[in-house]
Amino acid sequence: MKKPSGRQIAAAGIVALGFCLVATMYAVGLTDQNAASRDFIGYWAAGQQLVHHANPYDADAVLKLEKSVGLGDQEIKITPSPPAGLSLVLPLGFLRAKTGLVLWLMLQIACLAASIGILWMLNGSPPTRLHLFCFLFAPVVACIMAGQLGIFCLFGIVLFFWLHETQPFLAGVALLPCSLKPHLFLPIALVLILWSIWKKSPRVVAGFLLALAASYAAVAAFDPHAWGQYVEMLRVAGMKDRFAPTFSAQLRLQVAPRAVWLQYLPLGATCIWAGWYYWTRRECWNWLEQGSLVLLVSLLCTPYAWITDESVLLPAVLVGMYRAVDTKRSLLPIAILAGAALIELLSGIRVTAWYYMWTVPAWLGWYLYATRGIGGRTKEVRVDDAVAEQCRD
Repeated sequence: MKKPSGRQIAAAGIVALGFCLVATMYAVGLTDQNAASRDFIGYWAAGQQLVHHANPYDADAVLKLEKSVGLGDQEIKITPSPPAGLSLVLPLGFLRAKTGLVLWLMLQIACLAASIGILWMLNGSPPTRLHLFCFLFAPVVACIMAGQLGIFCLFGIVLFFWLHETQPFLAGVALLPCSLKPHLFLPIALVLILWSIWKKSPRVVAGFLLALAASYAAVAAFDPHAWGQYVEMLRVAGMKDRFAPTFSAQLRLQVAPRAVWLQYLPLGATCIWAGWYYWTRRECWNWLEQGSLVLLVSLLCTPYAWITDESVLLPAVLVGMYRAVDTKRSLLPIAILAGAALIELLSGIRVTAWYYMWTVPAWLGWYLYATRGIGGRTKEVRVDDAVAEQCRD
């Protein structure tokens, strides 16, 4: 094994020093009230409830906890995530709100940096610094500001892209964070099942299911009634009436506000499309490129999503940038779109506002523009011209 050079050791030391400096700044500058003002507080409260063998979805208890650390008159933040994945927030139950927030933010930054680095390598380690602009991608900035889950889902997806060929079981385990927001990933889950059947390799699915079972076992050890409590929370908390800046929500509001099923109709159609899209390209399927497109369409048609959830679209945006460079297409469109989204976010517009409805179509439009006419790339199989033509997006 090749020993690291002095330059590599120095670079690693600088990164570690910078990481410690940011952690110190967070530790000094943040308070419990800063934690209470972010979505993070809902995950912290769920962890606190669990470690005390209490209901993580109990609105009264959660509100009391959040007010104790400075929520004030703000709206209660209660996690809508299913209990199967709540083991990921369980450690927060052993920490103060401020300490939990500092660690949460540092973990977000670490996962974001690792995701960008892995994506750079997956794209062939091109001799550019385009990937550094991903740190300014508005959805990941919004995710860090809000203390949301999107970056953790991004990291899981990127790990899956990296490991699915060499370590399929671990690739499945890496997808566990996605279980906290399952409505975003149903089409990609369907494609994953079809892919596993076609490849006659169930190890990815087995890894995910085993991780999910272990996660729920940990949650059930603290709260064996979590699933019933979750269903009751959905029934009484008015989750179905929460506004989300999505086209599915607008469809329901404009056509029949009381017809909840309308909000899920585009998701069902997307699942059908995703199955067809995969099956017609199964001979040359590439998860990084074609899987990214499925993610884009999934976010476009999901019943609930906010700009923080769009963090999982970073692979598609970056793939588009690299393909645009390869084909000498202009990067100006993504510069304008990404800049506009960042300005909108930093101007103080709430992430729940309908002003963000344009962002997912923008990322999808960028991806289609940057990759049009480029056949699917894969190292897995060789394909003839007819199949390669089918694989063109």
